[in-house]
Order: sequence, then C-alpha cells, then structure tokens
Amino acid sequence: MALVSTATVASSSYHCDLLLSPSARWNWRGPRSRGAAGARLAVLERAGTAGAGARVALLERAGAAAAAARREESVPAAAAAGGRSSPYEVESLIERLSNLPPRGSIARCLETARHRLTLQDFAAVYREFSRRGDWQRSLRLFKYMQRQSWCRPDEHIHAIVIGVLGRQGPALLDKCLEVFEDLPVESRTALSYTSLIAAYARNALHEEARALLDQMKAAGVAPTVATYNTVLAACARATDPMVPFDMLLGLFAEMRHDVSPSVRPDLTTYNTLLAAAAMRSLADQAEMLLHTMIEAGVSPDSVSYHHIVDAFAGAGNLSRVAELFSEMADTGNTPDASAYLGLMEAHTRVGATAEAVAVLRQMQVDGCAPTAATYRVLLDLYGRQGRFDGVRELFQEMRTSVPPDTATYNVLFRVFGDGGFFKEVVELFHDMLASGVEPDMETCEGVMAACGRGGLHEDAREVLEYMTREAMVPTADAYTGLVEALGYAAMYEEAYVAFNMMTEIGSLPTLETYNALANAYAKGGLFQEAEAIFSRMSNNAGIQKNKDSYDALIEAYCQGAQLDYAVKAYMEMRKSRFNPDERSLEGVLNAYCIAGVIDESKEQFEELQSSVTEPSIIAYCMMLSLYARNDRWTDAYDLLEEMKSNRASSTHKVIVSLIKGEYDDSSNWQMVEYALESSTLEGCDYSLRFFNALLDVLWWFGQKARGAKVLDEALKCGLFPELFRNTELVWSVDVHRMSVGGALVAVSVWLNKLYDLLKEDKELPQLASVVVLRGQMEKSTITRDNLVYPDPSSLGAAQFCKSHQPPSYSTRDKPERHHHLSEATARPEMQTEPAAARQAKESLELAFQMSQILDTGLDRHTLSLLMALCDRGANPEALAALVRELSSAAPPAAAAAPAPVSNGTAAPPPTTASLFPSGLRHP
Repeated sequence: MALVSTATVASSSYHCDLLLSPSARWNWRGPRSRGAAGARLAVLERAGTAGAGARVALLERAGAAAAAARREESVPAAAAAGGRSSPYEVESLIERLSNLPPRGSIARCLETARHRLTLQDFAAVYREFSRRGDWQRSLRLFKYMQRQSWCRPDEHIHAIVIGVLGRQGPALLDKCLEVFEDLPVESRTALSYTSLIAAYARNALHEEARALLDQMKAAGVAPTVATYNTVLAACARATDPMVPFDMLLGLFAEMRHDVSPSVRPDLTTYNTLLAAAAMRSLADQAEMLLHTMIEAGVSPDSVSYHHIVDAFAGAGNLSRVAELFSEMADTGNTPDASAYLGLMEAHTRVGATAEAVAVLRQMQVDGCAPTAATYRVLLDLYGRQGRFDGVRELFQEMRTSVPPDTATYNVLFRVFGDGGFFKEVVELFHDMLASGVEPDMETCEGVMAACGRGGLHEDAREVLEYMTREAMVPTADAYTGLVEALGYAAMYEEAYVAFNMMTEIGSLPTLETYNALANAYAKGGLFQEAEAIFSRMSNNAGIQKNKDSYDALIEAYCQGAQLDYAVKAYMEMRKSRFNPDERSLEGVLNAYCIAGVIDESKEQFEELQSSVTEPSIIAYCMMLSLYARNDRWTDAYDLLEEMKSNRASSTHKVIVSLIKGEYDDSSNWQMVEYALESSTLEGCDYSLRFFNALLDVLWWFGQKARGAKVLDEALKCGLFPELFRNTELVWSVDVHRMSVGGALVAVSVWLNKLYDLLKEDKELPQLASVVVLRGQMEKSTITRDNLVYPDPSSLGAAQFCKSHQPPSYSTRDKPERHHHLSEATARPEMQTEPAAARQAKESLELAFQMSQILDTGLDRHTLSLLMALCDRGANPEALAALVRELSSAAPPAAAAAPAPVSNGTAAPPPTTASLFPSGLRHP
C-alpha cells in the first residue's frame, strides 16, 4: 500500500517535496534501538531548550526581527539595482560550480555575477543540486553564503538545504540539524520546522518527527497543514512497530479543532489517513473518513477511492464498496470513473468476473460514463480467462459508447495473440488504422509477435513496411517476430536476411531473436546452421544460451538424425542448471523413439509422466509410433486405452477415436477438425510438432487414408506451405520438415495426384522431384552422390529417379557419409542389427506399395532382385527398359497389377487385416 502525500510549505518560488515517494517506503530501515532514538530526541530537546528560553523575547521582538529581515533582504536587492541576473547567468553559475574541483574557490565562480545574483537565483542553484543529489556542493555553497553579508541565506535557503541533506539518508541528519540551528531563533517559522520534520520523516523516524512538532508548538510557532501532513505520513508509514491508528486520529483531531484555517485538513491529509487505514485493513475507519471528507467539502480523488477499495478488499468486504458508491450517488455525490475502476480492478485481482461486470453495469446505472480504461480492465480479465467471445462482445459494446484508443487495441493484440488468434490480430490492426487510431511501438511489436507465432510472414512484412513509412525504427522485438514468421514458412534465406538487417539499422539481435532463427533451422533439420547461429551468438554477441536455445538444438539434431548430439545437448542443458520442461523432455523422447530403443524411450516417457500432469498428445504419438514400428501391439493398445481414459483433456480421446476409425463419418469428423484446429492456437511451433507426430502414428498404424485427411487439415491451417509446388514444368513435394510417417503420407498423396494425371491422359510435368534436405546438406555434393529412395527408414532422397543405395550411418568423423532424416541413421552407438534388418524389410515393403500405386505389375520378389542389382552397380535405366520388355512379353494375367484404392493409398496386405474399422491391428 503506497501512501501518496505531498505538501507545499513555501511560496511558489520555494517548493520542497517533504515526503517520501510511494516506492520509498520499501527502503525504510528495520527496527531501531531505543538508545539511538533517545539520543536523537535528546539532541532535539537541546535545540528546543534554546528556543524555550527566548520565547517571551521572541514575541516582544517580533516586529524588530521582521524589520531586520527586511533590511537583510534589501542588501541583495540593492546590489541588483544596477542589473538583474538572467537565466543564462544562473545556468552558467550552475555549470561553473559543477565543474569546480573539491578544493576550488567558490568566490571566484561568483565573482563575475556577484552584484546581479539574488537569493532566488541561489534557490534555483540549490534545486538543481537537489535534483542531482549533489549534497556536497550544496553544503559548500551554503557555508560560503554564511560567511558573506551580501548573500547571507534566509529561511527559504535553509529549508532547501535541509531538504537536500535529508534525502541522503540518516547519516546526514546531524548536518540537517546544524543547518537548522544556524538559523536565528527569531527567524524560525513553520517553513524551517517543517523542512526539518520532513527530513526525519523521510528517514522513517516518526518519533523524532512528533517530538519536533511538540517543540515547534512550545516555541510558539504555529504548525501548518503541511507540517501535520508530514508528521501524519511518517507515522502512517511506520511498520515496525506500527503506530496505532488512534494516534493518527489524535493528530487528525488536533487539525480539525485548530481555529487557524491554515491547519484545516486538506485532500492530502485525508488520503494519508485513508492509506493508513488501508494498510491496516480498517474498512469501518475508511468509510468514516470518507463521510467526514465529504462533509468537510473535500472532494475525493482517484487516490482516495483507491485506498478505500484496498481497505475493504483487505477486510474481505468488497461488496460493501458497491453499496457505498450507490449511497453516494443517491445523495448527489456520485463517484467518478476512477472510483469504479479501482473497485473493478480489485475484483479482477481475485478473478471475480461476474462482480467486475456488475460494477460496470452499476456504473452505467449511477450515471457515470465508463471510460476506455474501464473497458480495458474487463477486456484483459476476459482474455486471461480464455473467454474470447466475451472479449469480442465487450469490444463491440465499447465501440458504441467509447472510442477505442491505442491502449485498448494493445490489450486486444495481447489477448488474442496469447490466445492463438493470430489472423484476428492482423484484422484488428487494419481496423485500427481504418478507425484513425495511431499505433505506437507497443502496437507494432504486439502485431509482429502474433505474426511470428502464427507464421504470417506476409502480414509481418506489411507491418514492417508501415513502420518504415511512419519513420518508426523497428525494435529487436519487431524483427524477432519477422524472423520467426519467415522461419515457420521455411523461408530460411529471407529470415537470415531480416536477421542481418537488424544490425544495419542499429537494433541488435536479442536472445529471443537468435532463438527464433535457430528454431526455424531446427524445424527443417538444419543442425549445422543452428550450431552456427548459436556460435555467433556466444562469440560475437556475448549472449549465452538459455533453455529455449537448448530445446532448439535438440530438435535440430533429432530432425537431422544427429541423435547422439541431441542427447548430449540435453545433458549439457542439465549441467548448465536449466530445469527441463515438457518441451525438453519431449525432445529427448523423440531422439530415443527415432533410434528405436524401446527401454530408454519408456524410461523417458515415465519421467515425462512424473514431471507433468498429463503427457501431451505429441509424447503419446511418439510412443505409439515406436511400438508400431517394432510390432509391440499390446503395448500400443494399452497406451491407447490410457489416452482414452484421460479425463483432463478431451483432445486425447478424440485422437484415440481418430486412430481407431470411430470418427470417419462426416458428423464425427467435425470433432476431429475442431481438435486439429485447436492445436494451431498454440502457435506454429507446437502445431508443426503435433501434426508430425500424429501423421507418423497414422502411417505406422496403417491409417494412410486418414493420414491424408489429417495432412489436408494441416495444409488448411497454413502449415507446411512449402509441401506441394505444382507447375506445368515441375511437380515437387518438400518433406524436409516432416517426420518419417508424415513424409510418407505426403509422398503417397503426391504420387496419387500424378497417377490421376496419368489416368486422365493429362500432360505430365517434365520434372518430378522430392525434396528432403535443405541448407548446407542440400548443397553438399556428397549428399547428392548418396541419395536413396525415401523409404520408411531413410528419407535421404531428393528424387525418385536416383538409384537405390544401401543405407549408411552418418558421423561427423566421416563427412563422406550421408545424413539421413530417420531413426535408421542414428550413430553406430544407437544402431542395432535388428534395426538394420527391419530397415531393409520396410524399404522393400514401401517399394512394393509404390509399385502398386504406379501400376508397375511387379511383385515383392522381383522388386527385391531389382534392388539387389542396383546395390551391385547395375544401371537403373537399363533395368527399367528390361522390365518394360519383360512386361510387354508376359501374359496379361501375369502382368496384371492391383489398382490403387480410391483413397489414394495402397490397400494393406491380407495378413494385416484388423478387427477395428480403421485397420488397427489388435494384439
């Protein structure tokens, strides 16, 4: 609870901030010993004794003292008769004093302007030194003035110097007292006393402040309202021990019963007491003070209402505040919009949505027009609770009564961006421009962040162009959004250009920028590029990797089949004392599953289960794919049942039903579409991993037709924009960012499209290609010389027209080996003999399925012979010509081949028939 109180204790020319700033109370010291407090009080008593002895004389010589003061002030006035100082001379004096060495002469600095400087000019110098916190020069200048007759400091100068010293902490309080005692007793007024009281109050010495107030009264000096406010604030802020509230009310009573109008409680007085009541959760006392305040003719402000709301919130009785506001409205004292806003914010802090909306309705009934800030509070509350329909409805209501401002749009951008409605953020940005509301830098950064998470690279470029037109220099956060959006669209070169452009305009890349670019490389398996960008980050920028950096490296190694390095990156992350989260554990699980090591994968999955409430669908799909590839159908079926029994997530149940074929009809498929679209709300990073894992499961479970439908949904969501590129000359499919199963589904769909062209006698493209590598590996001649068929265990082929090569392992010690994108290309430490045999079997099986799709009429035995001949160096084109000759000479029955099924995939062999409608093999 912050106590907001200020006091003006001088004329307009001399204003001192006597009280602490709202944040300063947290820096107060702990409990003090009574000995230290007693010593300070003794000093103050001695200072007061001298004044008490001259009390009568002070009254008798009041007129003479005033005359003497006027004569002293006439000296600088007479000196200034010949000329008056200009602001330039005062500034020059400040500069000369600032550059003065510790033992330099102040007299020489003042020599040129000596006869033109007034005490007001010196006051301006002290204020500047006070702003800088330069108490040493202030004290030196004060001692110089003490020795001069032409510029001897008056009470205002004493008060300013006391204020400068008092801000420096308890160590200089003794010097504050020396400056105060330097002032003649007859010249001490409420101004000097209040300055000294403020110095003690600022350092949390409320007992000394009260003692000074008593001495001030004993010396016959009448306190002002600023004096009482200063003492009240010091007592109200005391926390160890806390001053009883009755003592504060006692001081308040003294002010109310004082006959002098200069001591009448003002707004600062009431706000100080209300803040003290709020700190102590005294709701009844706060209500009493509010009524007293209104009866005294003092209108509450936003600070007053804020403290009242806090007092009732601390007492657990916020409902009474609404009743109190209604009573005030009935008596003609309707609170302003800030009062309702404070009550609404109190409800939002505890998540009471219905009560916050009720405050808005009460506000409208009481005749207080809501402001844009009122609606912003509710919009933010709805957004944090995920009530996005409520956000839209409330925003439409707001537009009918209050024009939205820039801050309101910024709240909407943050709400919809966090909720995954990235395209809606872009639409709101265009609506903002059409409405004539000018975006600020926070606006552009919020829109760019949404475009980055959603992969909306075209919209991100438009926002960047708008910033350029408006002469706004894009910040690092804005460029991070652009790099992220380009990366999710697999536009690596454009992302790197945008990354380098930041340095040219002076916006240095941040850790988030480096992570965004590395994460883009990771999605495509470009582990060499990811390593290079992190090396540049550490060596050139001096920025160390964080947990997200390691997550990107792990994914890059997994997608690039550098499985040992993925595990090493995980171990390095643990050594760097970064606690792995669900994303990190899933990355290591992916490495184990690709390698086909079941025991390690199960152990990692169990660790994941113990770390999170419920493993994500991605983790379940990884394990299901692993079990399916290794014919562990019992384990797979048990895992499906475990997913189905999940009560916390309905999406898990929908995915299980999808795999089992229970949602194939159009009505139930809408549930699948909703579940798939919901995954996109998490952003492209999660969506790409989600669809890759799901497509992998569907392929290995034999759900090829459903896999094609899921792939179509992914394309509708804007994922994998690089997947299909069809022109009259070239048909290509780019699967470098897909999992093994996902790539096979995409290739199967692509081949069926080619087959449809062939059946319809349409003109075929001149070139058909499959892209499975990007970046440095794509440009490597070693890679092009070792291309293989894109089969279930190796996606190292860039086109199907190359000859089949035996699989090879990739290590960094042997650069001539090819880096594959599958579990069969794990390093030798993770490779096993059964996996190699299974690889050959799966390669033959996929080749047979492709031959059925292309209607070649080849059986498995013939295909195995042809593949063996290719392994031994036979010319593939010569073998193809031989097969065509043999097929034309063979009887029609021998050359017959099964026609492709209507869903675009090969029919499963009879031995894999299933009891499930989807073809899932039951153990």
